[in-house]
Amino acid sequence: MQIRPTLPGLKTTPILIRNARIFNGTSEQLIEGQDLLVAEGRIARIAPRIDPDAGWQVIDAEGRTLSPGFIDAHAHVMFQMSFSEAFGSDEFYWAYKATAAAETYLMNGFTTIRDVGGNTFSLKKTIDAGVIAGPRIYPSGPMISQTSGHSDHRQDCHRCATILNEPSVPMKYHMVAVADGVDSVLVSVREALRRGASQIKICTTGGTGSFADPLDVTQFLPSEVQAAVAAARDWGTYVCTHAYHDEGIRRAVENGVQCVEHANLASEATLRMMQERGIWLSPQVIIYTKHPLGYTDDQKSKHDEAYDGIDQMMTVARKIGFEKIAFGSDIITDPDLLARVNDEFRLRTKWFTPFEVMRQATALSGELLALSGRRNPYPGKLGVIEEGALADLLLIDGNPLVDIEVVTGPDENLHLIMKGGVVHKSTLSSLKGFSDAR
Repeated sequence: MQIRPTLPGLKTTPILIRNARIFNGTSEQLIEGQDLLVAEGRIARIAPRIDPDAGWQVIDAEGRTLSPGFIDAHAHVMFQMSFSEAFGSDEFYWAYKATAAAETYLMNGFTTIRDVGGNTFSLKKTIDAGVIAGPRIYPSGPMISQTSGHSDHRQDCHRCATILNEPSVPMKYHMVAVADGVDSVLVSVREALRRGASQIKICTTGGTGSFADPLDVTQFLPSEVQAAVAAARDWGTYVCTHAYHDEGIRRAVENGVQCVEHANLASEATLRMMQERGIWLSPQVIIYTKHPLGYTDDQKSKHDEAYDGIDQMMTVARKIGFEKIAFGSDIITDPDLLARVNDEFRLRTKWFTPFEVMRQATALSGELLALSGRRNPYPGKLGVIEEGALADLLLIDGNPLVDIEVVTGPDENLHLIMKGGVVHKSTLSSLKGFSDAR
């Protein structure tokens, strides 16, 4: 059953979980014989035997695996519609579609997403207020690129910017931003920070979904990248970049960017450079397994080129022991594919063990989120099960460290979804009739 979440300010009942095998996000060995107490939205205590006080809710996990909530470190919750829908709809339609997408993420076990392009600020506030169900959102705000870059979705029908400032629909709704020159980049970054961005997303190569930029081009001058990094750093946070190939990755990293999204066409030398500098790698697989809805032939060709590079990039990353690898999906335009977002777990086992994939989706992605520093909207540890961490928890039927397939069936195998100590889903007999909504 799905349980309506608690509104902020209402006191939640402490929950004691027993008889679970605990995957803590960092250890390859499940922990047994430990009770876990959730109180005030956090993991209050982990101990061999905790005697419940009167009024506590006690959950018998019956040997299921208790895991940290999953983290999608590369999400686009606002873009879950076809290009034709998006370019012909007002911002209210975009918001309603995003509301459904947010619930999809949560019901698939993703208690947190890092949204790396989209006007998610109001959606985040609504979820945080308990009005609708959804994951925690680390918002980047609009993805920022140069004119003719990955955020420039103007088509031939649009006037030249030197003649008329005629934005595309995503630009008009602040889903993306186009900036040229240091001053314009500074304004775009600061506007995102004004709205509550926890990190900034720029683009330093072409992309598959945009109309005007071939995949091989390099974007933003070094001075423009430096401007974005300096503005973000002044606010205590960091910049990540959309980048596929070596030149765009190196331009970003050499000028202060701390996380590279995609990197499908990166060489071993570039990956080693990232590794040596402690840069995060944020790759995705599932989005490249099919063409997003509404892609033109040119977009499909770029998409296929990006897909062809994944195997070599991931193989090299595994070979050199690249540690800082986040978990993400990058799904756009396709709610049906988003409903299968957990397939990303299985797809990654081509290069990594089930434990490594689970760690990427929990503890490692939690470390990446912490880079937002003073702009972190949810202070506290995420992606781990330890005392003091935020109580984002899943009960899984089976052991995903042995059989990753169990997490690809969330409807059947996720028996408890908890975010911040609030139960959003439970099929457990010990929670029948229990609701946090009081």
